[in-house]
Amino acid sequence: MIILPAIDILDQQPVRLYQGDYEQKECVGDSIGDIAKAFEQQGARYVHMVDLNGAKEGKKINQDIIVKTAQSLQIPVEVGGGIRSMEDVRFYLEHGIARVILGTAAIENPEFLREALAQYKEKIAVGIDCKNGMVCGHGWLQESELQYIDFAIQMEAMGVKTIIVTDISRDGTMTGPNTGMLAELKKTVSIDIIASGGIRDITHIEALKQLDIYGAITGKAMYAETLSLSQAIALCGEA
Repeated sequence: MIILPAIDILDQQPVRLYQGDYEQKECVGDSIGDIAKAFEQQGARYVHMVDLNGAKEGKKINQDIIVKTAQSLQIPVEVGGGIRSMEDVRFYLEHGIARVILGTAAIENPEFLREALAQYKEKIAVGIDCKNGMVCGHGWLQESELQYIDFAIQMEAMGVKTIIVTDISRDGTMTGPNTGMLAELKKTVSIDIIASGGIRDITHIEALKQLDIYGAITGKAMYAETLSLSQAIALCGEA
């Protein structure tokens, strides 16, 4: 299992939200670039970045700082938030981003997803953001009629290689990942699963590792210093 430290960006600042609530934001540093560099120095093999403005508004907003940061690193970066067209996908992949995450677009525009997968294959991941088992889009603000397992099955059938699964009710709470939801997914699909939301400490990393999933995203726990990134990476055998 790999650990993907997260940088969420709102108004060009690194922040953390509580349960996806834009009104409950906490700034976690002065420099997005410095945070990313620190992650790299601690042994991270991948960085997860989200354009929160973009996710909410449906277009790229913080792309310049995202690209600048990615180009300063020696490790790959994945990006989600506001990517709604092939032009957006091309922009990021041609400017040093290793993988783009489609969320709302994957829900609402399957033809776009098919085109992106046909052209870029494993460089396309899909975000499955859930509330009460239902998939949400538009910066987690709109609930769809798609059940998360059904949606994951559809994504695998379309050729998606990686999904990022977030239980919105756990995100930013540090109350633990939804291991039950993840275990059900692991039994149902064979694609790579990255878990996000709820991690507080090393015991939660251990629990996810026991599920034998591909990766885990951690954000608030590192900023609150309840989880050591280097310790988590060592536990997962990445060091």
